[in-house]
Amino acid sequence: MLCRHLLAAPFLALILGGLPAICMAGECPRPGEWQRGGVAVPADALMRELASQRVVLLGEQHERLAHHRWQLHTLAALHAHQPAMAIGLEMLPRKAQPALDAWVAGELNEAAFLSTSDWHEAWGYDPDLYLPILHFARMNRIPLVALNVTPELRRRLSTQGWEKVASEERHGLTPPATPPPDYVSLLTELYASHPSELDTPGGLERFIDAQLVWDRAMAEGLASAAEQVPLVVGLIGEGHLKHDHGVPHQLEDLGLDSHRTLLAWSTRHDCPPSEGVADVLFGLGDESPYEPAAPLRLGVLILPDEAGVRVARVEADSVAADSGLREGDIITAAAGREVVAPGELIARVSRQAPGTLLPLTIKRNGEAREILARFPIDAL
Repeated sequence: MLCRHLLAAPFLALILGGLPAICMAGECPRPGEWQRGGVAVPADALMRELASQRVVLLGEQHERLAHHRWQLHTLAALHAHQPAMAIGLEMLPRKAQPALDAWVAGELNEAAFLSTSDWHEAWGYDPDLYLPILHFARMNRIPLVALNVTPELRRRLSTQGWEKVASEERHGLTPPATPPPDYVSLLTELYASHPSELDTPGGLERFIDAQLVWDRAMAEGLASAAEQVPLVVGLIGEGHLKHDHGVPHQLEDLGLDSHRTLLAWSTRHDCPPSEGVADVLFGLGDESPYEPAAPLRLGVLILPDEAGVRVARVEADSVAADSGLREGDIITAAAGREVVAPGELIARVSRQAPGTLLPLTIKRNGEAREILARFPIDAL
């Protein structure tokens, strides 16, 4: 079977598992095989070709260690052909650029970098998944570029409109190009899968607009970096890249057509992606025995909200369900600290130990209340 995953983690933050897939007939790339248009290509010739592009996009599923190992190996191969490169990171907003510069310059250790960049609040995913790549960049003095913007800015642009936010407050970002119809359909389907959102006036439009802000910000960050170095390699969630819908579409609108999208595909899904999902695929073997233990999960699907983080779905038999969380609840604080973005909640949950309690402040029907989420001893 051939599957197209809806989104890896763009806009949505999953403290749950993966998303559903749409499947069609096809063949998988074999483990260790680079494949283009269903045909195997030699790695050495492919890397020489890719190193001549201005932008190469390496998709990822954020929580998959195997994806980050693949990214690191691909970065090393590209660097051998084009040492004058930069690495763009979806993980951090532009305000973290000084921390990235200081890291590459060797001025910060790991703890200081994570604190200075506000990694846990800005991103939330385990930094150990990314640190080998960050060390590779520092060892080789490869510039790291923060591609993202803060959730607050995305929210302002998607709710107030671009004309209401001054250019200097949006880092000079320009409005996004009109998205492809298939991308709009995909986002509409995803939005419609959360019944608690359907009655929100203008909710779908804001959902799509916020996704486009995210795509445009990363595209402009890549395009800007490409003016400084011959090659920029972007590490970005695969949902922003598939079928050239998100970031690649915005790059084209910016006049940058020298780009390629690469995706790792695992046979654990028993099917490859659909035709045209990426320019090049890499076949992963079954890496599941070598993945780290799954992090603690609250068991909710969450969305950004003006008041905090909205619970879009609660899984049955989960920590969230046992604690009394419901669809439509808005989480405003966790562990006594305000929550304004999904990454912040992910970070708080990831730091919990089995057998502990996580105090949550929520709003339900306009009323504030406290909930205790209990993580069982056998949560892992």
